[in-house]
Amino acid sequence: MDPLSQAALGAVVPQNIVGKTASDSLSLLRIGIIGALAGMAPDLDVLIQSSTDPLLQLEYHRQFTHSLIFIPFGAALCALAFWPFLRRHMSYPQVWLIALLGYGTHGLLDACTTYGTLLLWPFSDARIAWNTISVVDPLFTLPLLGFVVAAAVRKSTVAAHCGAAWVICYLTLGVIQENRAATAGEKLAYSRGHVNALISAKPSFGNVLLWKTVYEHEGVFWVDAVRAGHEVTVIEGDTVTRLDLDTHYPWLEAESQQARDIERFRWFSNDHLAVDTNDPLLIVDMRYSHLPNEVKGLWGIRLDPNATSNQHVTWVTRRNADASRFEQLWKLLRGDSA
Repeated sequence: MDPLSQAALGAVVPQNIVGKTASDSLSLLRIGIIGALAGMAPDLDVLIQSSTDPLLQLEYHRQFTHSLIFIPFGAALCALAFWPFLRRHMSYPQVWLIALLGYGTHGLLDACTTYGTLLLWPFSDARIAWNTISVVDPLFTLPLLGFVVAAAVRKSTVAAHCGAAWVICYLTLGVIQENRAATAGEKLAYSRGHVNALISAKPSFGNVLLWKTVYEHEGVFWVDAVRAGHEVTVIEGDTVTRLDLDTHYPWLEAESQQARDIERFRWFSNDHLAVDTNDPLLIVDMRYSHLPNEVKGLWGIRLDPNATSNQHVTWVTRRNADASRFEQLWKLLRGDSA
């Protein structure tokens, strides 16, 4: 999730738990600040980068700092950083407890998105993604932030409780919507004669109304959109062939760095790789696109046929969208697929 969402959730949890027994020296404002900072801290892993290896950040983002087993250690580091500024108001164990509650929310919230989080590191390298909320969702974040601020300013545990209730209700709504979208995707696949297809449903940008469904059948990815409103509406989309190295890049040496980078990218994308329709050297993660019924990856890796055996791929991002793309998305959200 975005930093603001992580900060708000990191604040509201200790406001609910520690705030119940807080004295004047443990105000909800102070608790909220500690929790918010600790809630954002795991994303400091973005600083792990390499000027020569563009995929290093992919491997380490949402890795050990987001692991469940690392939570008490991450909280301890946060408490060490915060305590010099708070030692007149609270003890180190108090700071650590608040930081623990804030830090502990981060990986779990990230796992609710589609990006994938290594919650079980180092015991498993599985990228856990529950696909119930977009990585940026103002409808989730802004009301939660309002409750957090109200709790801190008004010293109101009631506002903090309302914030916690909002989190539970919204994430539960995401679970329900994901199930509705996946069910619609299964019915669509069955209508095409694609029996027993494994459907994944992911929320489109900033909402839990419009979803992207993806499944594979005989080496082809099928991408469609589902609007899970009062009635469920399907907007059929694009298809693309799954990446096959022997077919698409017969010239690629199996032991080259570019080939190894493709396997690293395959792990990151849960093997949802395809060749871009407009750039035959660009391999995209086709799970993510501006519009939920299209195959146009927001990011990918570009190969170089003339690269040396130890040369890395090039990382490519295409997150920028023009006004027409937002208009198309808005039409889909309104239920106008024309």
